[in-house]
Amino acid sequence: MALTRTAGRSEARAARARAKSRRPPRESVLAERFALFAESLLTGVWIAVAALPLVTYPAAFAAGARHLRRRVAHEGGGWREFVADFRSAVRGGWLAGLAGWAAAVAVWVDVQAVRAGLPGGPLAGAVGLFALIGLAVAGLRAAAVWEPGAAWRVLLAAAGRRTVLDPAGSFLLVGGLAVVACSAWFVAPLAVPVLGAVAAAAVAVEERYRRR
Repeated sequence: MALTRTAGRSEARAARARAKSRRPPRESVLAERFALFAESLLTGVWIAVAALPLVTYPAAFAAGARHLRRRVAHEGGGWREFVADFRSAVRGGWLAGLAGWAAAVAVWVDVQAVRAGLPGGPLAGAVGLFALIGLAVAGLRAAAVWEPGAAWRVLLAAAGRRTVLDPAGSFLLVGGLAVVACSAWFVAPLAVPVLGAVAAAAVAVEERYRRR
């Protein structure tokens, strides 16, 4: 009887050892984070290419953010999935992109009023600039949670509320946009991969807000 129990325990230990040996080796935390960082830089290149038509930048960021969410979740996906997501997001996303450019033109007009010394120009310019930054942050937050079939109007409305209710996350994204602007100012090509880092930051901010 004792021999039977001993043999059974030995077989159980051997089975656990075989199962453990068949498991794929896990990456270290450092290696996993570095891989995610490298994937973010590559995603920035994809986003830049997809945003070349100018009005497609919301869809480009949405597809890039969804790709990074898959990467964090250890799900498969690459360039083909990115393109499929981009095609789905651009159906309504181009209108959001057009609205963004319209807002940028309005701010440019305000800046010209400031330069011309018109009465109330400085106030209008400051308000317009802050409004444009807020719209950019809301757009990033909306793109970070985009899913196929989601309506951009609904996403942007909800993202606008989160932009106000979560100032810490919003300021983090403002910092990311500032890094992109500085990169473009000093070394223009460097701003391309940084776009992916901004998309990753938006995903992280939204995940942090969701877990609050």
